[in-house]
Amino acid sequence: MQKSRRTLEILFVCILAAVPLFSSQRPPAEAEKTAEKVLLQAIIIDTHADTPQMMLDEGYDLAQPGSPFMVSIPKMRQGHLGAEFFSIWVDVNWPKQGLIHRALDLIDVVYEQVGRHSDVLAVATTADEIVRLHLQGKFAVLMGVEGGHIIQDDLRALDIYYRLGVRYMTLTHTANTEWADSSGDKPKWNGLTDFGKLVVERMNRLGMMVDVSHVSDKTFYDTLSTTKAPVIASHSSCRALCDVPRNMTDDMIRALAKNGGVMDINYYSGFLSQAYADAYKKIEKRVEAEIAAARASYAQQGKRLPYEEETKIEQRMVKDLPTPSYTVIADHIDHAVQVGGIDHVGLGSDFDGIDSAPKGMEDVSKLPDLVRELARRGYSEQDLKKILGGNLLRVMRQVERVGREMRSPK
Repeated sequence: MQKSRRTLEILFVCILAAVPLFSSQRPPAEAEKTAEKVLLQAIIIDTHADTPQMMLDEGYDLAQPGSPFMVSIPKMRQGHLGAEFFSIWVDVNWPKQGLIHRALDLIDVVYEQVGRHSDVLAVATTADEIVRLHLQGKFAVLMGVEGGHIIQDDLRALDIYYRLGVRYMTLTHTANTEWADSSGDKPKWNGLTDFGKLVVERMNRLGMMVDVSHVSDKTFYDTLSTTKAPVIASHSSCRALCDVPRNMTDDMIRALAKNGGVMDINYYSGFLSQAYADAYKKIEKRVEAEIAAARASYAQQGKRLPYEEETKIEQRMVKDLPTPSYTVIADHIDHAVQVGGIDHVGLGSDFDGIDSAPKGMEDVSKLPDLVRELARRGYSEQDLKKILGGNLLRVMRQVERVGREMRSPK
């Protein structure tokens, strides 16, 4: 009898675990009303877009009408975006002597766009500045360095990036650095080295957010045991729903929440849908081979393969894969909220850095549809505002405060 009762208890717990946290859905009219109200009031913050590459290499202007890219001023306006963190990304295979120079060029082109469109864009370096610019009707422009290899093992480079307006750094990209393991590489350091811990401490002192997207699981936990401030995962999704190394396990989500941080859901189809991820794995080598051949062809002409051309190759080769609906983004948000809590989830699209976005979320202009979907699922106005940007503002303020405290004389 006791064994039977225990079996029923376990079954009951499993059933509860399978029930969505927001099972009471709103009627369509009420959901629309809630979404429209939130879109007028919330500051929507996207923590990751790779558009600066196109600005630098393609001469792309953010105000371009009919832009082929995912982020533009007209699309930002249509999508009710309030703030964008533009990624300062340099390929891990870039010649070492040119890494920092390339990063500085990317930072410079972001400032160039802000100067060119100062009527609608302005650089923000604090949470309060994001709020102030939003009240002025301007888009807040922020920057994050993607990949610790870009500091070239020099802590002073962090200081320089911070002074230039960079407010987060992703500790690794797709390969290990000399001081941290990446999720995209074979473990070399068993997480963070002693120098890697100094990097985290220096970022804390500056008031720069530590970004754990792309890092190995061990690097993630080493970072949490080292940091004195909350951290972010600027563009990562849930491994329980899509089992790829770039996503976060439930234990990682819980640990991030305990740290006070926020995970910002990535919109890449291969991080959202297991079916897409499995299908892509079958053609991955062919995609890489075709891109390598295109790069070699351009190199023979003394040129570099334009990012736009590389993206076109990728998009052509993945067009027949099972692309998910944008509602899968809401599924990942639901899961992250269930596991880590409503205060620890945000948005990190990876726009202009991905070759496949879900159907219905092809660019930043589509954000209102995601808000409507979340409203339909029963999220309150307050909770929607947290997910859309409030949680990130809280983390920024905490990181800023920790930095001030660490820099203040004892």
